[in-house]
Amino acid sequence: MAGPDTAPTAPVPHAEPLVRLYEEPGLRCWRLPPALSALYGGDLGFPEPCLYANFVASLDGVVALGPEYPSSGSTISGREPADRFVMGLLRACADAVLIGAGTLRASPRHRWTPEHVYPAAAADFALLREQRRRAAEPELVVVTASGNLPAQHPALQAGALIATTTQGASRLTGHLLPACTILPLGDGPTLRIPQVLDTLRARGHTTILSEAGPRLVGQLVGADILNELFLTLSPVLAGRANTTRHGLIAGLELLPKQQESADLISARRRASYLFLRNRLPRRRPSAGDSEH
Repeated sequence: MAGPDTAPTAPVPHAEPLVRLYEEPGLRCWRLPPALSALYGGDLGFPEPCLYANFVASLDGVVALGPEYPSSGSTISGREPADRFVMGLLRACADAVLIGAGTLRASPRHRWTPEHVYPAAAADFALLREQRRRAAEPELVVVTASGNLPAQHPALQAGALIATTTQGASRLTGHLLPACTILPLGDGPTLRIPQVLDTLRARGHTTILSEAGPRLVGQLVGADILNELFLTLSPVLAGRANTTRHGLIAGLELLPKQQESADLISARRRASYLFLRNRLPRRRPSAGDSEH
């Protein structure tokens, strides 16, 4: 996740335009409003359906500083305006934003909307969504097997879709505002992530952004359902000592037994920050592949 913060404590500076270093020929693009295209260094689009994730990482591969540092993505990114703009743009392109309960709890005042992270482009984000005939804001989807959620969180107060188990639904019933929809998806102690994705697609969400943490992203990769990865490489060193500091994926071991490679399809730069976009090859066909 590209570092949602607890709340903007000062006006977000305007981003400088990204410099396009590489773009795969023939990459699908939507025509962005001119102001967004100028800042991004070109247009942006996705094949449909598409599930894409967004992270910011230090030079030494750290995306989370540990449980004692909530919202550590903002520290890793240095609140770089260009990173915040890209985060907002990726949200503006999405039908739904997917997070886990841990991400929600770690950002107690955050709203997963485009304008929350980059207010300067709020009107242009809204224009993009209007042009694509989408709702005013992407739907927030919170994944929680246990149903342990802070009911007073402003993102939940504004409304969200809660994907949970039958037991989690029982725990949440009567504790959330009517703006939230509780979606029980099974009687067991865990959730099947492919079932969550299938349910979102059935609700008409064809373009889904994951801002979940490394463990949930590990489940997406393990289930072979993550299509693209946006990675902001921040010019900082995080280091590791006597604390757990995850990389992009946690809870899933790949190398040396299993090699997963991604294709670089776009690279942009702003000062010493790199903005990379990778496509993850599919290991096996999915039910939706016949629709392409």
